[in-house]
Amino acid sequence: MGFYDKHVLPHFINCACGAKPIMHQRRKVVPLATGTVLEIGIGTGLNLPLYDASRVERVIGLDPSEESWKLAGARAAHVDFDVEFIGLPGEEIPLADASVDTVLVTFALCTIPDPVAALKGMARVLRPGGSLLFCEHGRAPDESVCAWQDRINPVWRRIAGGCNLNRDIPQLLGAGGFAVSELHTAYLPSTPRIAGYNYWGSAARA
Repeated sequence: MGFYDKHVLPHFINCACGAKPIMHQRRKVVPLATGTVLEIGIGTGLNLPLYDASRVERVIGLDPSEESWKLAGARAAHVDFDVEFIGLPGEEIPLADASVDTVLVTFALCTIPDPVAALKGMARVLRPGGSLLFCEHGRAPDESVCAWQDRINPVWRRIAGGCNLNRDIPQLLGAGGFAVSELHTAYLPSTPRIAGYNYWGSAARA
């Protein structure tokens, strides 16, 4: 891991993902989490203050970046529920089958190298009747915006830690073993349209 990826990128992502429109979207889904929660791509812990502590027993934060964990630690110290950070030692989420009540993924599916495999892992660890809560940016519905997303994506991915602008979130959820139960979409205000088309809602194991 180079200097940029280790020391600069976590702070850049923390600022970008903490922008006002993004935080507004996070507040729509994070408080819905219940029980034992697996947060995929917890990063610097931006979601931690948004959980409803009366509904959450424990949050297990999965992220491959140890530098991001350090930034998340300060936020974890100020919440009224247990927070555990785990890495990703292999291709499979290191949790038992049917062991969590909620899986939360916010602005992370864009970056995961194999999102379908990751979603299948999320479905595996989710208990029957549990929910996947998601909030992601992705492929826009307008052809002109899509064209720019496809054109810019190779450069964007290199400078933004592997983030992809043009992933079809509902399609990925279906391929990963989930049935979407609630879906909302919109362009976010004060956000470039190539990066501002947002999908949020909930899904269950198909």
